[in-house]
Amino acid sequence: MSKSARLHADGLTRCPWPGEDPFYMAYHDTEWGVPEFDDRALYEKLILDGFQAGLSWITILRKRDNFRKAFDDFQPEKIARYNAKKVHALMNDAGIVRNRAKIEGAVNSAKSYLKIMEDGPGFSKFLWDFVDGRPKVNNFKTTASVPASTPLSIKMSKELASRGFKFVGPTIVYAFMQATGMVNDHLVTCFCHGTCAGKHRAPRLKVK
Repeated sequence: MSKSARLHADGLTRCPWPGEDPFYMAYHDTEWGVPEFDDRALYEKLILDGFQAGLSWITILRKRDNFRKAFDDFQPEKIARYNAKKVHALMNDAGIVRNRAKIEGAVNSAKSYLKIMEDGPGFSKFLWDFVDGRPKVNNFKTTASVPASTPLSIKMSKELASRGFKFVGPTIVYAFMQATGMVNDHLVTCFCHGTCAGKHRAPRLKVK
């Protein structure tokens, strides 16, 4: 169903997908589409997007703090060393999505991430090079115009998969590109469309 941007009670026009949920609206306003260049944060988002497969993003977003605690704040160097005992503990953690394939996929992806970090200029540059280092700005008017995947997300998906990353299909990768600001898919009438590229993400305090 095609939807246009909607005017909210605070006088701001937003993309329709966060609805009236304050938690979801805050994510839309401050995170989604804001360029992310931190290596570790990009790994975290890619893994969470993999966990989202088959679910709604708001489900994952509400569990994000639980995921961060369960997965050592998504530090790849720690996740790469997870053993069967740790995987078993995660499978018993009701605070996250308990899917063995996705948990084991996060471990494999952490190992692939570390290899990219060791071999080249870093995970962030590896990803951002697909868009020549700057956000691709789209001008969609309705949600029906926004694609589920693109030739670029297919290309990135194939490259990530070839390097051992798991749950990185073209649709997952495109959602990841949208969320991390590699593409700006805020609807053209959304107040974030013209501002998100200029925003800077504040460094996040680590989970204790």
